[in-house]
Amino acid sequence: MAESLLSFTDRGIYCAAGDFFIDPWRPVDRALITHGHADHSRPGMGRYLATDAAAPVMRHRLGDIAIDTIAFGERRQINDVTVSFHPAGHVPGSAQIRVEHRGEVWVVSGDYKTTPDGLSEPFEPVRCHAFISECTFGLPVFKWAPEDDVRAELNDWWRRNAADGKTSIIGAYALGKAQRLLTSVDPGIGPILTHGAVENTNTVMRHQGIALPDTLRVTPDMDPKAQKGALVVAPPSALGTPWARRFGPSSTAFASGWMAMRGVRRRRAADRGFVISDHADWPGLNAAIAETGAERIFVTHGYTSIFRRWLESQGYDAAIVETEYEGESLDAAEPEDAA
Repeated sequence: MAESLLSFTDRGIYCAAGDFFIDPWRPVDRALITHGHADHSRPGMGRYLATDAAAPVMRHRLGDIAIDTIAFGERRQINDVTVSFHPAGHVPGSAQIRVEHRGEVWVVSGDYKTTPDGLSEPFEPVRCHAFISECTFGLPVFKWAPEDDVRAELNDWWRRNAADGKTSIIGAYALGKAQRLLTSVDPGIGPILTHGAVENTNTVMRHQGIALPDTLRVTPDMDPKAQKGALVVAPPSALGTPWARRFGPSSTAFASGWMAMRGVRRRRAADRGFVISDHADWPGLNAAIAETGAERIFVTHGYTSIFRRWLESQGYDAAIVETEYEGESLDAAEPEDAA
């Protein structure tokens, strides 16, 4: 292949044959978007293309944008290129974007998770010659527990707190992680309260037909202490603030893949850390890459140097791509948050 189908520019991943960008971080005329998190779906593009399921939250975040939608698996011709979107399993509507030109196939995975979570469309392996992959959790230490085990731990924590007269407050991204938690908990334990950023996204998803349990938005006139044994779902940046302290006696927790590292749990000063991520773990990354059949692998955000060396040891032609994608973070900026 004398010339790459996709190139890496200071504005984003570019396809010259189709004259479009994928998840650009600078304003461009035509942008194909893998999903609605803020580091992949940015304002200022002339035209957007995303899945039917990703578009509503993008409109919620970005306002009145010129956006066209595409169904999973639908083939769309853009100039000399055929594109299609395939489930990434990251958040509802998230996609891998397949780009084909003259028999050459590249796949841009965006962010992805290979294990089904009951909320997002399950990950679909896509065969290709070159695969662009994140590696947010590209170390062997990251291996996610079965979904049922995580649900049991989460509900046991909430149930014990409620019995002790404490409010359970958990930090999770407003888009994807929060809704995954909501579909994992047992509403019979107590009322479920939500931060405005989380509830705004809940509203968008409910309008799409995504089933979520009943929740109560926390408002200034609400007496939170009257909600006995409640579970509160909020963005991570809200924990430890006056907003959270208003709930009185409480137990706090974080939901993140980073909770697999004990040092991170200690630094966050939370009572509990639940290892829950919307990204692939070490086995998931390796399985996804193997299933593509690709020989060329480009790694973006995460443990790029370590993961590239590992891929090379496995016989892949691997390279690092510098992007402005940020992956999963526990910082106040919350690059993946939808609010």
